[in-house]
Amino acid sequence: MRILFLTHSFNSLTQRLFVDLTEEGHEVSIEFDIADSVTEEAVALFQPDIILAPFLKRAIPDAVWRNNVCLVIHPGIVGDRGPSALDWAIQRGENEWGVTVLQANAVMDGGDIWAAETFPMGLAKKSSLYRNQVTEASSRAVKTAVARYLQGGFQPCPLKEWPGARGKEHPLMRQADRKINWESDDTQTVLRKIHAADGFPGVRDELFGSNCYLFDAHAEPGMAGRPGALLGWRGHGVVRATRDGAVRIGHVRRPDGEHTFKLPASVAFASESESLPLLDDTGADGIRYEEADSVGYLYFDFYNGAMATAQCRLLLDAYRKACARPTRVIVLMGGEDFWSNGIHLNLIEAADSPADESWNNIQAMDDLAEAILRTTSHLTIAALAGNAGAGGAFLALAADLVWARPGVVLNPHYKNMGNLYGSELWSYTLPRRIGAAQAQDIMQNRLPLGAEQARRMGIVDACFGTDMESFRSEVKKRALELSVMPDYEGRLAAKAEMRRCEESIKPLVLYREFELAEMRRNFYGFDPSYHYARYQFVHKTPHAWTPRHLCRHRDNRQS
Repeated sequence: MRILFLTHSFNSLTQRLFVDLTEEGHEVSIEFDIADSVTEEAVALFQPDIILAPFLKRAIPDAVWRNNVCLVIHPGIVGDRGPSALDWAIQRGENEWGVTVLQANAVMDGGDIWAAETFPMGLAKKSSLYRNQVTEASSRAVKTAVARYLQGGFQPCPLKEWPGARGKEHPLMRQADRKINWESDDTQTVLRKIHAADGFPGVRDELFGSNCYLFDAHAEPGMAGRPGALLGWRGHGVVRATRDGAVRIGHVRRPDGEHTFKLPASVAFASESESLPLLDDTGADGIRYEEADSVGYLYFDFYNGAMATAQCRLLLDAYRKACARPTRVIVLMGGEDFWSNGIHLNLIEAADSPADESWNNIQAMDDLAEAILRTTSHLTIAALAGNAGAGGAFLALAADLVWARPGVVLNPHYKNMGNLYGSELWSYTLPRRIGAAQAQDIMQNRLPLGAEQARRMGIVDACFGTDMESFRSEVKKRALELSVMPDYEGRLAAKAEMRRCEESIKPLVLYREFELAEMRRNFYGFDPSYHYARYQFVHKTPHAWTPRHLCRHRDNRQS
């Protein structure tokens, strides 16, 4: 079946649905919602059986929904309507929420219902809920809706006939609705307000006498002070007192500052940093190590999966300490929302010399990847509970084994960032897994891979689990079994011998030097594509067209 995605951007949800539906054998093409005329042209070119709208910021043109089956994915329970569905649900403290697939009509979010799913809500950031619970529920609901369309004869249910519908229409959530009253709001209320705005648009507030938008909030147990007072710096976040405790604000955006995009609070307010004391920052950097029996687990939960130069160095130090422990297996656990997305583009954009910071950041990433590859004291595992992209996807390949949750999406390529060549020793790790020809295809393809697809190709070694909890529980079970298997010593010795053998044929340093020579051209050469693409990404510049590798209907070789 031919399915056209109409979407504002190729975001995490859209990528997951693209993976799911192509895995089911459907022909999927994508058009960004730029203008009505562009949408109408895409429909005329592709002649889709159905149109799927996973992420829109405006209504589908009348001429399109009246003449085609258009299924809209709404991140709300049945009956919920409005553009801030998830924001209101988080801020109200809903215990259960859902996703509804409905047919577009003249009433925004008011069409007949094709499928619906629910999920439990916890106290979590909007961005996290969207990438996990909303995405998983959307996957189930869309598969159901598509199956019903294929069966033929299905009649979607009008909202007024849906049994037990409890959703209501809500307006766009404005900053007045998000406003924090630091004198009276308790910690849970403050967290809900910032969580409901995480990702976008943030909560408008004031720090150090300057207007800013708050993101990335964490409770700070055991800390307290005069409500609203700034207590100090913990990691890169600033700690602020609430009525009954304190929260740490990790990231902010200063619309009137030197840099108007989102940055760690300590960077955005660097000149004010000395006005507050430094607090105990244990665990505030997102890095955590656990040990059970003969297995070490290294977690690195970095905001949006971005790994800055300093974070790479801290993680490398933590990894080396893990290697010094009397364990047999090291599991690189990453974070829940992302395993890793590679270099930190926002901090690079904010640097005095973005080219120099790009170079420093990729060197730090390479140091970490090379350390993992050269480890002969332990067996190593990359356990991907969350998505991985660009350098993060290739960092995982430095481990002996790569395990992934089935819902994970990988983007093992760099070209979307201004034809960046990439490093993390991918020119060694990827071909040794899937061969040189297929590795080249992957790097040129620029499309996401589902974990199961990556497993069939050999990029991932195993997929298991149904959700985050079951995946990580199974990781620990399998890692322990690996550490006590009868041929553990033989496997470790074979690993060391392979490293010695391959080093004698072509040392890792040669792969790294070649990649970095290409990266140097990206960072310092005459072609500014990488710097332009990074600027567009960091500043969230609206798309002017759909990238050609996504809109297959505009490729003359298709259809």
